[in-house]
Order: sequence, then C-alpha cells, then structure tokens
Amino acid sequence: MIPSGLSSAFSDWSDAAGIAGNILAFVLFVSPIPTFRRIIRSQSTEQFSGLPYIYSLLNCLICLWYGMPVVSPGIILVATVNSIGAVFQLIYLSIFIFYADKGRKLKMTGLLVVVCAVFIIIVFVSMNFFQSHARQMFVGYLSVFSLISMFASPLFVINLVIKTNSVEYMPFSLSLATFLMSLSFFAYGMLKFDPFIYVPNGIGTCLGILQLVLYSYYSCKYGEGSREPLLSSYA
Repeated sequence: MIPSGLSSAFSDWSDAAGIAGNILAFVLFVSPIPTFRRIIRSQSTEQFSGLPYIYSLLNCLICLWYGMPVVSPGIILVATVNSIGAVFQLIYLSIFIFYADKGRKLKMTGLLVVVCAVFIIIVFVSMNFFQSHARQMFVGYLSVFSLISMFASPLFVINLVIKTNSVEYMPFSLSLATFLMSLSFFAYGMLKFDPFIYVPNGIGTCLGILQLVLYSYYSCKYGEGSREPLLSSYA
C-alpha cells in the first residue's frame, strides 16, 4: 500500500503533468490555423486534404470516451484535452467542407457521418456489453490503437526530412510541442499507473526526440531552408 503522503504527492505530480499536457496539446490544436486562414482567404481547399482532421476527430472522440469517469475514473484530464481537440477538429472540418468542391464536400460529409456513427457504436457497445474493468480494457485498447495509428503523420514528416535533407517541413516549434506534450502525458500515465496512456505516449515521446535530433542535425548541416514551413503537412 502506498503511504498517504506519497499518494498525495503522486496525485499532485500527475495533475501537474496532465495540465501541462493539456496546455501543450492546445498549441498543436491551433497549429493548422494558418492553413485554414489560407483556405478562407482563397475560398478553396486547394490541394489540402481533410483526411487527417477526420482521423484526429475519431482519435479525440475515442480518447475522450476513455477519459470519462464512467470508463476510467480518475483521469479526467484525458477527457478535457480530447474534448478540446474534438471541438477544434469539428471546426476545421466544418470550414473544409464549406469551402470544398462538390465531390470533396460529399466525401468529407460522408466520412464525418461515419466517424460519428463509429463513436456512437463504441459508446453503445462499451456501455451495454462490458462492465467496469472490462469496459476500461475495451476502450483502452481502442484508444491505444487509435493513438499509435496517428503516429503515421510524424513518421511521414521524418521520412520527408531525410529524403529532402531539409527541416523546412518540420517546424521546430511543432516538433518541440509534440515532444513535450507526449512526455507530459507519458508522465501522467506512469503516475496514474495506466499503460493505456503511458505506452502510446512513450512511443510519441521517442518519436518527438527523433524529430528534435533530426532537426538539430539537418538544420546545422544544411540550414533551415528558405521556404515557408509546410504547416499543412498534417493537412
């Protein structure tokens, strides 16, 4: 049994890590704003893709559900960060659909309906076919799978940096925020003894370190490049 004083310290540290993760996640949530300013200004989605925002919305919804007290008591900061993320993704998708051409508009609207349907099914199944710990395990595995699948974006950027010998498509601020957010939630998961949080965020932390190492190496060797960073690399 953990002494009450140590337990209280663990709770304080985990809350601090979770709050830091929420703040850093907000930085990532607002990072696509320049892309959507461009879309609004040009009144066209141009060559941008809306699929990453669909994936992000589904990921946020699943992780939001995992963080709810009815599924996982005591990790409400997971629910708060993903509720904010879901709102941002819905706003981005609404703008994208509004300015997309007819074909893309229908496709993205259909995918948005599918995401909402999948989320409703997950909630229904977890509430009606699983009890307590089994429910947490079911939703937890779904959240881990969803989070790990999201690592495709950093891997794409890492591959692009190596191929082009340039960090212009990997802005330092976003790489640093990604690393710090993953590290914060890794610490949060460890302090909460929750592998469904610390395992995927541990992988995210390692990828964040790799991005920072690559940034340091390629920016020193080749410079940062003269073109504007491709903030839409996730778009």
